[in-house]
Amino acid sequence: MPRVKVCGHTREEDVAGSIDAGVDAIGVIADVPVDTPREVAPRRARELLAAVPPFISCVLVTMPERPEAALELVDRVEPDALQIHGGLGVAELDRLSAQLDIDLVVGTDIEDAALDAIAEIADAILLDSRDEDGSGGTGRTHDWARSSAIVERLETPVVLAGGLTPGNVAEAVRQVKPFAVDVATGVESSGGRKDTESVERFVSAARRPEAVEA
Repeated sequence: MPRVKVCGHTREEDVAGSIDAGVDAIGVIADVPVDTPREVAPRRARELLAAVPPFISCVLVTMPERPEAALELVDRVEPDALQIHGGLGVAELDRLSAQLDIDLVVGTDIEDAALDAIAEIADAILLDSRDEDGSGGTGRTHDWARSSAIVERLETPVVLAGGLTPGNVAEAVRQVKPFAVDVATGVESSGGRKDTESVERFVSAARRPEAVEA
């Protein structure tokens, strides 16, 4: 049964709704160089994660220009895990990992030539559908057959993202068998605002894919 992360929270009521739906991880996005309605200020990110109870992971998602910027942001927000979504090369990720005392998740895609090298550094790999500026949240799926092959090849846990919705996550889990699934746009009523019913349906379908008609 895969873990479930809902990302891109901007409101306390959405954090509460995701928690009530039974997610394993709450994600917030801060300090990214792309235009997204899911980004919040570092202080706001800390406030949102402070409302998360024990045993649910708090994940900070960012796109730093250098490892030091990511470390400074971690100190300000105090998450349980850091997710890097572009901006750093393999050597920089290695340097960052050596200085972190929390888990490091690295977002990449199935075309990344450095995927295996990143997997040696990261505590988990997040496979996303990224656009030309390296960001996720595109709402597009990618080749799940190739994602499944990556899951089978790597020992590092793989988190599947990219275009997942309540309507397709069960099939994605059946095909890929990831360690976890991650959703942002697929459970929103509008940019940055989560739809509680969609979050509940997503969690249910991800957790019990066998109960969802193929």
